Amino acid sequence: MPPWIFSRKGASGFSRASTADQVTQGLSAAGLTAIVTGASSGIGAETARVLAARGAHVVMAARNLAAAESVRQAVLADTPAAILDVMELDLSSMASVRKFAAEFNAKGLPLNILVNNAGVMATPFTLSKDGIEMQFATNHVGHFLLTNLLLETMKKTSRESNVEGRIVNVSSEVHRFTYKEGIRFEKINDEAEYSTFGAYGQSKLANILHANELARRFKEEGVNITANSLHPGCIITNLLRYHGIIDVLTRTLGKLVLKNVNQGAATTCYVALHPGAKGLSGKYFSDSNVYEANEKAKDVELAKKLWDFSIELTT
Repeated sequence: MPPWIFSRKGASGFSRASTADQVTQGLSAAGLTAIVTGASSGIGAETARVLAARGAHVVMAARNLAAAESVRQAVLADTPAAILDVMELDLSSMASVRKFAAEFNAKGLPLNILVNNAGVMATPFTLSKDGIEMQFATNHVGHFLLTNLLLETMKKTSRESNVEGRIVNVSSEVHRFTYKEGIRFEKINDEAEYSTFGAYGQSKLANILHANELARRFKEEGVNITANSLHPGCIITNLLRYHGIIDVLTRTLGKLVLKNVNQGAATTCYVALHPGAKGLSGKYFSDSNVYEANEKAKDVELAKKLWDFSIELTT
């Protein structure tokens, strides 16, 4: 995106044009351990690169191990001292999520930062291995289960280190275009009324509600962990691979107005690491600034209902 477009800075001092490198410039993540899901490409790969460059031990959770290893090698070529591990994770499979969490917890590593980034977008209707609509399964249920399985490790880390833990859910402005009900609890797997973008919006709304409910629970428990969600901005990724003409347009005309991947990862890195986000929880960010989500996303009772529904799905 040309630097003169949308470069007005917000309260944080950053703008839509800011990059992940800029929002973390001068910051140290030494001694911190972070997990980034979907770290084999796009925002996930860039977030992993930047956090590792700032000194964090980054665990790259990815379904495509070869692609993730390629990213890891590229990061090491630029930053030889970077510490990155690649671990297999398929968020559409609860068995894979449980295996990943068990293997990570067995390593005995601390966990300061969890970036729930991986996702699929506007896919044709299909069910996951666990019989759940694929976008809801991958974008929400997988991350919900992963977070729950890692929570004790995060709580232990924040308690023993006295360093604030941070959970970052990568959502989208498309949460505003979910189904009219918000979350279709009774129709999650209804193929007859399935909408590719409606289902995507539903899963992104769930990301925000999940973060908000985590924040509420952490406050009640007095836990030193924050949970926030964000819109990374519109960038050119492979998420639109199921929509040929839209994909072509974003990769051509979109270059004039869309963010590049370093700009797309800026808000994620800001919320994960920047001192400006310290103590902020249950917030929705865009362009590295606190932003307003829609009314459904701020519905406390809906967030509680989604939590209970997700517990049932994962147990």
